[in-house]
Amino acid sequence: MMVALGKFFFRFRGGVSPTLMVLLLIISTPRDFLGDSKLDPWLDAAGALVVILGLAVRAITIGYEYIVRGGRKRQVYANRLVQGGVYAHTRNPMYLGNGLITLGLAMVVNAWQFYLIGLPFIALMYASIIAAEEAFLREKFGAEFDAYCARVNRILPRLSGFKDSIEGMRFNWRRVLVKDYGTIYLSIVSVICLDWWHDYAVRGPSALITTGHAWLAAFLIGWFVLFLAVRWLKKTRRLEGDRPDQPHPA
Repeated sequence: MMVALGKFFFRFRGGVSPTLMVLLLIISTPRDFLGDSKLDPWLDAAGALVVILGLAVRAITIGYEYIVRGGRKRQVYANRLVQGGVYAHTRNPMYLGNGLITLGLAMVVNAWQFYLIGLPFIALMYASIIAAEEAFLREKFGAEFDAYCARVNRILPRLSGFKDSIEGMRFNWRRVLVKDYGTIYLSIVSVICLDWWHDYAVRGPSALITTGHAWLAAFLIGWFVLFLAVRWLKKTRRLEGDRPDQPHPA
């Protein structure tokens, strides 16, 4: 059942999370952290840091060894079993990063609906997707995948030996921008907009008329311009994940 559910979520994963987010925002009841408005900015900062940590996990993963396992025709797919880089420490670093981003956003909103409905649902979604991917990989790679599973944890990373795992590799920041600029942009925008939503829901429209919110609005304008610039560079092929003189991942 988990494999079948995972195939469904894998196919529609791009729309499931945003839809869930919107539905939860409609029914959510944000609260100040421990009921104290002075403590709430600390929870916002902690949530933002967790989001940044999730983005960092994704960036390090993509930058060191790109894995072509994003699906083909919205179906689970893999052309090779990647075991190097971050994948030598956790079998699912991208889902680990996504989970951290989701947790951080929930902390910014600080509504019980996000904690008791959103996070468990996202955990179920990723657990089922992982089950579907593992079934595919086990069928395709057999004993090699079983040996990999015995050596590397499914989610929680082994922290030791990372320097050895990336020895001889070069961090490809271009690939990170090309492959993940949309996630980076939307994650930062979500942190700011959810913080505004929280303040509006708890204290009303007047809470948004502050110097801090004005600076955040100015930042969003610059952030959008940067997003458009990166998008333009990608579309015009002035920025490519792998240079023409570099081999693409097999």
